Amino acid sequence: MKLLEVKDLTKRFGGLLANDGVCFDISQGEILGLVGPNGAGKTTMFNCISGYYRPSSGSIIFEGQDIAKSPPYRICEKGIARTFQIIQNFQKMSVLENIMVGAFKKHKRKATALTKAIEILEFIDLTTKGNDYAGNLSPPEQRRLGLGMALATEPKLLMLDEAMAGLTPKEIDEVLELLRRISSLGVTLIVIEHLMRAVMNICERIIVLDYGEKIAEGNPEQIAHDEKVVEAYLGKPYANN
Repeated sequence: MKLLEVKDLTKRFGGLLANDGVCFDISQGEILGLVGPNGAGKTTMFNCISGYYRPSSGSIIFEGQDIAKSPPYRICEKGIARTFQIIQNFQKMSVLENIMVGAFKKHKRKATALTKAIEILEFIDLTTKGNDYAGNLSPPEQRRLGLGMALATEPKLLMLDEAMAGLTPKEIDEVLELLRRISSLGVTLIVIEHLMRAVMNICERIIVLDYGEKIAEGNPEQIAHDEKVVEAYLGKPYANN
């Protein structure tokens, strides 16, 4: 079943063409990678799907409905959540309160939202930090909190924008394991990531953007040896590994 279908998506900013007729789809339960050089249009694509930008043309079909003109809060209600490159949380609120903000999207009663937030805290291994201010967390913990806030909205599709940026190899392995656990719950994932070994490790299929266009799509093995991808992004040393 196709959970999300992006059809001929174009986004212009004046004379800049950030996304140029991009087409792809993702099935329920899939883990899809979205990669490409800086400025390729990856985050713009996320912003269009999540409602922060309105596409210049094209359609975004989620569970059979075109959401291209819907505001972010409506898209979140439908079941799409995301994280951000730059950490976005409420620094002077507790970790638990931050996650409750997400939980209130589906649970209007405080007691129910609290129960959900405690469950998420345990899932992302931040139970001991629940009463700490979010601003006091370490960078890896801040990344986990961002994931927790998104998960608390109970998404069907979770979009991750460089969730492993700035992490050590050990911390990256921990995030990859967390993403596998999220996937095992039936949540569909789209992952933007520059760490190609992480992408190759977890993604079943990868889409490559360059200058706003989709230049390749395939499984990790196909992407690693695609001449256009090697030239635009990976480089020959990677392909020869």
